[in-house]
Amino acid sequence: MTERPSASLTTPTAPGGLPESGGGPVRPQVFLPTLLLGWGLGVLALLLVRTVGGALLTEPCEGRTLLALVVPLLLGPGGLAFAAVNARRPRRATLGLGFMVASLLPGLLLGVQDIGKLRGSGCAGGYVVFAPQGGKSLTAVNVPAGGRVTFTGRLGGYRREEYRAPFTLRAESSAPGVQVVLPKTQVYAGEVFPVEVIAGKNVGVNAYTLGLEAKQVKDGRPVGVTSTLTVNVQLPR
Repeated sequence: MTERPSASLTTPTAPGGLPESGGGPVRPQVFLPTLLLGWGLGVLALLLVRTVGGALLTEPCEGRTLLALVVPLLLGPGGLAFAAVNARRPRRATLGLGFMVASLLPGLLLGVQDIGKLRGSGCAGGYVVFAPQGGKSLTAVNVPAGGRVTFTGRLGGYRREEYRAPFTLRAESSAPGVQVVLPKTQVYAGEVFPVEVIAGKNVGVNAYTLGLEAKQVKDGRPVGVTSTLTVNVQLPR
């Protein structure tokens, strides 16, 4: 009997000798160009959205935060999903990785810079940082009943060049027996100012809230920030 020649099985290949599917490794000479292609497409989409969005937004604050973050937030998860769906197609999966890289650099980097500029101009909101003398920021202070504690506040989130007028400070506590003293009631953006909290002798041991408001009027509209701090009244020492 004469044996019939067996048919050889072959896998369709894509240009360049890579398998069309099957999840085989991508050759270095193919991986890097495809990755750069995905990164370039991501950067192009980023610049296009920023340019068009910047031209359409006429307000200095409204919509700017969304514009700063929308493309990185879409490119990152979108690129990951694209790579996962095309896991058996190495070229396409690498393209998705390029989208992810573009979401971080320059996407996220530019977005963080934009948010910083918005904070500096007051668009993203200001803030007050409370801190002990020469110490780090704090969210609560302890004061014995019948005692007092002094610390500092700093008005941040506004650029002094754009907000030249002083902010008016006003503070109050959630209990009549806890008094807040502000030696300075007019401060400028970025300025450090003293804050003193006095607890009456008959104040109950409990946690109270201190509220501080800084406001000014710029271009006919009120601008300002309200911050809170927890005051823990303790037993007298």
